[in-house]
Amino acid sequence: MTADATHDLPEPLDVIAVGAHPDDVEIACGGTLARMVRQGLRVGIVDLTDGEPTPLSPGPAVRLQEAAAAAKVLGVQVRETLPLANRRLFDSFESRVELAKVFRRFRPQLVLGIADKTPMASPDHWQAMQITDAAVFYSRLTKWDETFEHLPVHRIQRQVWYPLGLQNFSLPDGGGQFVSDISDTLDSKLEAIRCYKTQFPPEKDRVFRLVESQNRLCGTSAGFDAGEMLICATTLGLTDVFGTLCGHRAGNPL
Repeated sequence: MTADATHDLPEPLDVIAVGAHPDDVEIACGGTLARMVRQGLRVGIVDLTDGEPTPLSPGPAVRLQEAAAAAKVLGVQVRETLPLANRRLFDSFESRVELAKVFRRFRPQLVLGIADKTPMASPDHWQAMQITDAAVFYSRLTKWDETFEHLPVHRIQRQVWYPLGLQNFSLPDGGGQFVSDISDTLDSKLEAIRCYKTQFPPEKDRVFRLVESQNRLCGTSAGFDAGEMLICATTLGLTDVFGTLCGHRAGNPL
């Protein structure tokens, strides 16, 4: 791609959510993505690896079919899988560049990525967090055209982290935690996760109970039927404190 080939770029996305493996994004913030789609936003998912091998899957082709089915349930417009290695995912210069090129191609305003380590689960998650953080920065760097195949520089407006450690209630420090209302999209989220039949056979049904119970608890704490915890990477600012916290002003009593 030449430096002036901006017209060759695909239609931009408003939001990109990044996971280490297919199913990471669905488990952590699938309800939020489905709601964004319903609000008219263009949403994409980037899986850094194909997630294979895994014990019950016959291979990458099946896992990618499951990922495509899950994306269809959520309604996301784009899903891409990068050629990085599952189980051997490391934060490297090359992996940062691969993801940054996706950001430069699709020009999202908001990027969602994994929040922290996931003890007793895949160490790829922690590596994915570092890769995503770096790629957000690399996306906006000038005077590095050859490294990024002359894709245009793109500045991402906001970055948000999503916790993925289902068995750990600790959360990393950030600019502010908030709960995303998924009351109307929790069913779609659970349906999307169920698309991964090789990862969640009947004997792992506890995963669905765990995800739903945590989303119900999180939502109830914020006054919703269901919610997902998200963490803004930078400080959150409000221009209308009353309107944001209380909604419309109540009418005067008769």
